[in-house]
Amino acid sequence: MSARKTFTSTLLDAAMFVIFGIVFVVPFVFILLNAAKTRQEASLLRFSWPTEFQLWENLQAVMTYGNNRMLLALWNSTLLTVGSVTLIVLLSALVAFVMQRRSDRLASVVGSFMLAGLIIPPAVVPTVFFLQWVGLYKTLTGMIMVNVAYTMPFAILIFRTFMNNIPRELDEAALIDGASPLRVFFSIILPLLQPAIITVVVTSSVNIFNDFVGPLYFLPGAENVTAPLTLFSFISQFGSQFNLLFADVLVMTIIPLIIFIFFQKQLVSGMTKGAIKG
Repeated sequence: MSARKTFTSTLLDAAMFVIFGIVFVVPFVFILLNAAKTRQEASLLRFSWPTEFQLWENLQAVMTYGNNRMLLALWNSTLLTVGSVTLIVLLSALVAFVMQRRSDRLASVVGSFMLAGLIIPPAVVPTVFFLQWVGLYKTLTGMIMVNVAYTMPFAILIFRTFMNNIPRELDEAALIDGASPLRVFFSIILPLLQPAIITVVVTSSVNIFNDFVGPLYFLPGAENVTAPLTLFSFISQFGSQFNLLFADVLVMTIIPLIIFIFFQKQLVSGMTKGAIKG
């Protein structure tokens, strides 16, 4: 029986490895190979080794295209990601702390709104009108606010689930000692949320950095270009440079890939620990 279980486990591991390779590794290799080809060869969109390897030249062309437009795009995407994730973590953790520690009707109503935020698709046109009304349309600040609003429901769900493992006795003991609710949160609760914080930071950073639709709708303008929007530079109706397009995708992929590789263990830990009540 044990040999059969070992064989089954090995077979499942091999199947998962093959699926992982097909879903993640094969597309990345395809992008890498085409990013190293010439324009004529890349236009064929074949999974083949380039006859003339010019990956470095294509990357240089992408970075210097349009008066170093890619550098501006990476800077804007970094500002959006850092600003949005900072507010998402802080505000979502505060809201989750209050919702988890309260059991009245108000907390239930707020929880329903958070659940609706996960289900109901975003309303683009009303959001554009609202940003124009408050004077934040076509600004990085307005885009940060949109990212915070769209991502907070998921982040609150992660934090609230993880807080199930934090006993209320810690709050009560600190309050008896004279600590204010904010002091309790920042000195006791927030340090215990490190796995959940890493989970929210990694998932939110990757989604916001790679967001194409949000900046397209809410952040138009050449000075507000973000990394995903630079893809328009190399593809058009009358002519496309697929080698530079894939090189652009490669540049965009490097930063999220590095973040995921360094924090993958913490990401899995944060996603699973909250589901196990200690």
